[in-house]
Amino acid sequence: MPAPALTTTSDGFLLHGEPFRIISGAMHYFRVHPDQWADRLRKARLMGLNTVETYVPWNLHEPEPGTLVLDGILDLPRYLRLAKAEGLHVLLRPGPFICAEWDGGGLPSWLTTDPDIRLRSSDPRFTGAIDSYLDLLLPPLLPYLAESGGPVIAVQVENEYGAYGDDAAYLEHLAEALRSRGIGELLFTCDQANPAHLAAGSLPGVLTTGTFGSKVASSLEQLRAHQPEGPLMCAEFWIGWFDHWGEEHHTRDAADAAADLDRLLSAGASVNIYMFHGGTNFAFTNGANHDHAYQPMVTSYDYDAALTENGDPGPKYHAFREVIARHAPVPDEPVPAPSVKLPPTVVELRQSAPLLPHVKLLAEAVRTEDPATMDELGLRAGYVLYRTTAPLAGDGLLHFAGGVGDRAQVFVDGAPVGVLERERHDESLPVRIPFAGASVEVLVENMGGVNYGPRIGSPKGLLGAVTFNGTALRGWDSHPLSLNDLSALPLAPYDGSPAAQPAFYRGTFGVQTPADTFLSLPGWTKGQAWINGFHLGRYWNRGPQRTLYVPAPVLRPGANELLLLELNATTSAQVLLTDTPDLGPVKP
Repeated sequence: MPAPALTTTSDGFLLHGEPFRIISGAMHYFRVHPDQWADRLRKARLMGLNTVETYVPWNLHEPEPGTLVLDGILDLPRYLRLAKAEGLHVLLRPGPFICAEWDGGGLPSWLTTDPDIRLRSSDPRFTGAIDSYLDLLLPPLLPYLAESGGPVIAVQVENEYGAYGDDAAYLEHLAEALRSRGIGELLFTCDQANPAHLAAGSLPGVLTTGTFGSKVASSLEQLRAHQPEGPLMCAEFWIGWFDHWGEEHHTRDAADAAADLDRLLSAGASVNIYMFHGGTNFAFTNGANHDHAYQPMVTSYDYDAALTENGDPGPKYHAFREVIARHAPVPDEPVPAPSVKLPPTVVELRQSAPLLPHVKLLAEAVRTEDPATMDELGLRAGYVLYRTTAPLAGDGLLHFAGGVGDRAQVFVDGAPVGVLERERHDESLPVRIPFAGASVEVLVENMGGVNYGPRIGSPKGLLGAVTFNGTALRGWDSHPLSLNDLSALPLAPYDGSPAAQPAFYRGTFGVQTPADTFLSLPGWTKGQAWINGFHLGRYWNRGPQRTLYVPAPVLRPGANELLLLELNATTSAQVLLTDTPDLGPVKP
């Protein structure tokens, strides 16, 4: 195997035998429209970065066992070619676990739904699945290693494993799995900079790096105490943070973050800024945390990064560029100006189609005696509409054993009667059943798979028996709604009157020259949005996020289509495309 391009000395790196310091920024290709990759990479170079870092989401690249997807937003080879063309090196972090506030931490649902598999361990069922995945993923990537003239100079083994487990045999298996499949470049691990995590997550012969956002001197001391020789590197220098629904928007003062970046570079350390550019959790890709309660992530992954969600240089971009210039060459080129935005545009939604009466046009029913979970229905993300009839009439308690995963809207005889949420640990709902045999419908939304800790793979949908006053409801028809194909919707004219049932709404609008814009939905409650078939993601008036980013490449000159799935209620027949994002009130 050829020698790696990036090697280590007692206190630093050599690249092709010459002293080299990694000044990197994180940018996940799968959170950025592919037609914008080149623009974002150019802006990385102009800020003074010599390297970019990206995770690789296993769950999207191998959606079914044995099937590899490497196109569109998942065209990693194209991303690597563009990085090389821009003169940037790449740190590749293929997981298998990535966390990243990403659905399931990047682990595929077809794997995590098996309760007998010990995730992130040397369980042969888990390592066997990883081996099969790497057999698919790595061959197309080998030409992009630095030893072959490509941009990839280092590859990560696992991800902050010391915060999860201490199975050294598992880490050794991963390192050997990479080596035996042709990865000759430098391998590294990364863990939070405390002794226990560093000890549990590191491997002999593999570079140990740390993750932290402040306390630079003490964090580097911990890293040096663990690893007496070799480069000091912060593999995730946290400069912002992520948002959950119902919180305020997280930010970090640019001067404060820049001062810590200066401390890192002044100490001679290498760095990967997390995030240089956050991007967006398009479609159903956001993750969730579950500590004391379930907390799903918002659609935006702006992260208060150096580049905003829509790719404009923010305050940190300018502050970091000044800091980097004190320690390394920065291109003598102007800082890119903010992108042109679409003029504010009102979109009238003139057509609609209620979901419940037409659900069979979107998904055939699966008949089971008791409710099936989403996993049992083979649904990775989206919704399930469950239908049955009530054997009894009267006032009483509808009880959902084990709760719901993650949010359930309940309808009796077609009328909404309440909502249950995993966040609130809801399990029961008082209802009136007007007559024996009345329909009971439950629309359950997967709000995002847990991406950190022991609850990865927690089931979605109805999680147990459903009873009314102690009598079980049996004979369920379940419609799994991936919402990948909405062409069968029977859209009809909509008069704009207030509506309080789940429904799709469609409108058209004209564009002269495509440009970035932001979808604002005053008067709308909760749902999903698509423009020209591109799934922008989830909206919710709970906030903090108030607008959805619409990338310019999604639009086209002339007529464009907006489609909404509104789950609760709307008091408006309009939405607004605005030129300013609104990520909500800022957390102090």
